[in-house]
Amino acid sequence: MYVNGSSALSLVLTLHSLDLPQTSIYPAFIFGTATYLIILLCNLTIVMTICLNRNLHKPMYILLVNLASNDIMGATTLFPQLLYSILSQDRSISYPVCFLQGFFVHMYGSTSYLILSAMAYDRYIAICSPLRYSAIMNNENLVRIITGMWLFNFIIIFVIFALLLPYKICQTHIADLICYNPPLMKLVCENTQVNNIYGLFTLVLYHFISLSAVTFTYIQILIACVTKRQSDAKMKAVQTCGTHLVVFLFFEFNTFFPLIAHRSEYIPVYLRRVFSVSVFIFPPILNSLVYGFKTKEIRQKMFTCLKRKISSI
Repeated sequence: MYVNGSSALSLVLTLHSLDLPQTSIYPAFIFGTATYLIILLCNLTIVMTICLNRNLHKPMYILLVNLASNDIMGATTLFPQLLYSILSQDRSISYPVCFLQGFFVHMYGSTSYLILSAMAYDRYIAICSPLRYSAIMNNENLVRIITGMWLFNFIIIFVIFALLLPYKICQTHIADLICYNPPLMKLVCENTQVNNIYGLFTLVLYHFISLSAVTFTYIQILIACVTKRQSDAKMKAVQTCGTHLVVFLFFEFNTFFPLIAHRSEYIPVYLRRVFSVSVFIFPPILNSLVYGFKTKEIRQKMFTCLKRKISSI
């Protein structure tokens, strides 16, 4: 038995085995490295394009910078440690590193919900109240939204993991491929009812906020565009809302499923593990493609930069 205090700093945990045959180690490592580099390249390209072009310093694109930065944080939380495990076949991880990984895993997931909700609100104001857009989404309000979003999220997640600190640990095997709150709670040999209640509260809170915001704003956008007579406005609204909604719902299910799976005995364990890892792979790629490269202004700025570099060579 280990006290989750000073002795926990030297505690070594074991993550669930990857079960990779010897012949699959190097292909898996190459595939994982390529996936990580693609995520970094796509999202860094979006961040640099927006930061280096003053014409893109608008609320929508600044929120997109936050989304891309958060996706980079999420991927970096998973891939370096996972790639090391694949190559070394060593699934051990120190408790402090596991604890820190879990904190950033939850920061990544919950921040994504808030940013996507803020982006939906921004589009709602831009389409439904275009004359008031500059007044509502001014620099001061945008700073408040972004600062409040990150600060609120940090406090909520900090409390989740602070509640774990006083407990005693009586197991060292993490029944998952990565560290996050539910598998960490299963290491505890005491009653964690308070943690479960708070965890469920935050789960419902984030999903309620994001689903309510996205559903309301997209419905209002569609109503506003359908009432207009311009067919191009209708098509643009349907394409924008439809694509974004599919990506959002995919992320919603991808994050919700593994958290609920830990509380159910009827969901296969392997499904929970697959979804707990896939949330760091598909959303960062899809977000960069749908919210970034598909946006006309960002594409044009990218092509302009490429042409300049090619012509200078």
